[in-house]
Amino acid sequence: MLLPPFNQQSATEKARLTEDAWNSRDPQRVSLVYTPDTRWRNRSESVQGRDAVVAFLSRKWARELDYRLIKELWPWHNDRLAVRFAYEWHDDSGNWFRSYGNENWRFGADGLMIERFACINDLPIAASERRFHWPLGRRPEDHPGLSELGM
Repeated sequence: MLLPPFNQQSATEKARLTEDAWNSRDPQRVSLVYTPDTRWRNRSESVQGRDAVVAFLSRKWARELDYRLIKELWPWHNDRLAVRFAYEWHDDSGNWFRSYGNENWRFGADGLMIERFACINDLPIAASERRFHWPLGRRPEDHPGLSELGM
């Protein structure tokens, strides 16, 4: 497990490991990245604790279908990281969206995330505008990141 204080390499790795967990779309797996009493603000919703994280993510991925996410490290300092991200998904009517945002994370000495604060905006897109074309699951190593995609 990567532990604070973070440096450029460990912060980048931590962001990628978190991206990988989220791309699994497995709420239980994702919840293990966080402390048992983790606190989140996600859009207008507040979430506290792993059980609430699992419930939140289960609802999210029941609505956001074929979800694919890319995270990119921004600044970091000691036990805090900031990332920007984009993800693509569609609803049950086949309408595609790209969601953009920023997250601020704080980690405990054990490397688990204590706090996650996310700001997210959704942009409707045509299916032809999609940029994230890999099989569901982990983003392949050779797939461009946000900067390489001009995002």
